[in-house]
Amino acid sequence: MLAKFVAYFLTNANAILTDAAESIVNVLASAFAFYSIYLSTLPKDENHPYGHGKVEFFSAFVEGILIGIAGIIIILKSSYDLIYPNEIKQLYEGAIIIGVTGLINMIVGFYLINVGKKTKSITLEADGKHLHTDSISSGGLVIGIILIQLTQIYWLDGAISILLGLYIIYNGYKLTRRSVGGLMDESNIELVEDIVTILQENRLDSWIDVHNLRAQQYGADLHIDCHVTLPYYYDLNAVHQEISSIDNLINVSGSHKTELFIHADPCLPACCNYCKMHHCGVRQEEFKAEIKWNMENVTKNQKHFNQ
Repeated sequence: MLAKFVAYFLTNANAILTDAAESIVNVLASAFAFYSIYLSTLPKDENHPYGHGKVEFFSAFVEGILIGIAGIIIILKSSYDLIYPNEIKQLYEGAIIIGVTGLINMIVGFYLINVGKKTKSITLEADGKHLHTDSISSGGLVIGIILIQLTQIYWLDGAISILLGLYIIYNGYKLTRRSVGGLMDESNIELVEDIVTILQENRLDSWIDVHNLRAQQYGADLHIDCHVTLPYYYDLNAVHQEISSIDNLINVSGSHKTELFIHADPCLPACCNYCKMHHCGVRQEEFKAEIKWNMENVTKNQKHFNQ
């Protein structure tokens, strides 16, 4: 941020001021992200039975809003400078400084994105994408500065800044949209697909049906609830054992620390045609074909024979 402001004072270029202003947002957002990650690591307590991980969605929301505000301010300032242009100087020196800061942001951004994906932290991933966006805008800015120097068309300074402002607003919107989805408990489709694949590839004959499966991520923790249809003649111990098997399977095979809430349903006569239980003494219909579990049937709140 300091380097970009030095570049602005050297050049008096509005486009460079635009990049420097966004760096203020970077610093503020990163400070808030730091505190959010600290909160998300706190253990569950009486007031937060699901943990504190959801604060990461709020952190990403704030970062997205800050990015959007920065983009709007940039566009307003650049529009003014299109009408009342400033004298620009030492553009090559400014381009070198901006290029170096952009390269640093790109390296740090990719690092944060990779760590965020490994740790399932939306805050780290959002902050990394923010820095990556900043590095792209810096790259475009360097090209623009060189064009201004070569062509001596100084109104390009304001035009380039407006384009960068629009790009920044768009990225702020994407980040805000994702965070609002998390705050509104929007189901994570990618996570659900992973869980469905694990269950399908490791399904036991006694797991007759899985439906109403939903998954929510709070920080690094994943919460899943679903209905599992089991043979109706199983006693409570057998049901508990089957549910524990599913719990262990997800936590061993999945990439998240997962908390499962499983509701056990008894099988019905209409389940017999796709039930693979051998030597079933109450079967009323021969087995015909297995129903493959997929996103279409597992996420619906009904047994599969109603499909």
